[in-house]
Amino acid sequence: MLDEIQTGMGRTGEWFAYQHAGILPDVLTLAKALGNGVPIGACLARGKVAEIFQPGTHGSTFGGNPLVCRVALAVIETIEQNNLVQRTQALGQRFHQGLTSALKGISCDIRVKGLMIGIELDKPCRELVNKALEKQLLINVTAERVIRLLPPLILSDAQANDIIATLSHLIRENFPA
Repeated sequence: MLDEIQTGMGRTGEWFAYQHAGILPDVLTLAKALGNGVPIGACLARGKVAEIFQPGTHGSTFGGNPLVCRVALAVIETIEQNNLVQRTQALGQRFHQGLTSALKGISCDIRVKGLMIGIELDKPCRELVNKALEKQLLINVTAERVIRLLPPLILSDAQANDIIATLSHLIRENFPA
């Protein structure tokens, strides 16, 4: 069973993160990006596990809502029609190359999987959240030292470049080499 609530729907440069590992789960959970902001959750199953699910044996608060299901279909169609999975791969490479170049000499570990981006610094960096917000950049800091970015799949090249420039400037300003 794999949880793809944050990583699914193209976020990592594949439709699902598990595809990077070459595995096929029996059960997969989806949410968030499936509804593009509209509340939805999905549980996908295959094989013998799928046979367990029969009409009436499972339930969901949001299950089967026609409006939300139509939204999910529109999200899937938009991702397909705009080649956003492939675009996410290209943007991920842009972020990796741009951040690696801009942060050369800074002690950090840059991890990129599509548009799921982490920059681990050697010091706590929580104060960067508000400083980034002042520059209209939304970031998160996890585990005290990891800057996490989850930009939208529809990000333009110019926006990606702006994020790279703004974030690298903030890091260099607050954590000089």
